[in-house]
Amino acid sequence: MQAKAQLQNLIRHINEYWLTDASFVVLLVTLIFTVFFLPVLIEFGQMDVFFVNLVFLFLFFTGIWSSTNTFLMVLTSLLFVAQLVLRLLRFSSLPVEFYLAERVVGLANMMVFIFLNIRLLFRNDEINLYRVIGAINVYLLLAVLGAFAFEIVNLLLGDSISGLHEFSGLDQDFSVYIYFSLVSLTTVGFGDYIPVNVVSKMISVFLSAVGILYPAIVISKLVGSSVQRKQS
Repeated sequence: MQAKAQLQNLIRHINEYWLTDASFVVLLVTLIFTVFFLPVLIEFGQMDVFFVNLVFLFLFFTGIWSSTNTFLMVLTSLLFVAQLVLRLLRFSSLPVEFYLAERVVGLANMMVFIFLNIRLLFRNDEINLYRVIGAINVYLLLAVLGAFAFEIVNLLLGDSISGLHEFSGLDQDFSVYIYFSLVSLTTVGFGDYIPVNVVSKMISVFLSAVGILYPAIVISKLVGSSVQRKQS
């Protein structure tokens, strides 16, 4: 009984932490590593594939504690377990793997995670540095979402984006997908990689539209909330 009580207490503390504004900082550090440093380490062969998957699993695991809503907690838990099982199958000695299913579940997980972070970002009218960090987190999560989407298109259609990189169809391609996703999201458009089919083109255009609209919407919302607080 004591062990059960300690476990429940630990779960409560974890849940309480990920519902505070301070958790945005930990998530930002994780996302900066995932988006900007992980691709470089992958490209130069300094990062084991197993560790790459651990980084993504950590992101999905934090999503479980980002809400007090029972339905959302159950949904994120099921998605995390599905991710874990699919990855264990891939790295096990069993002659089966479901890489496409793994990425589809990852995409669904990322969509729910973005929704949860938007809820946390605008859960009340409070404006502080942590909320700005939370807004940056959502922006970077959108880039990861785009990377997953481009990879799924490649797995389904045999092509997604074209450029200098030789795609292997495995985790090592993440460095290129996240790069192109960021280029689309920030509307930079270097031109070294291009979408090669209509699905990839629409994803790229969607990311570009979101990249333009999201900062404007977030800034107007934060400013509006700040004015509202001063008037009340």
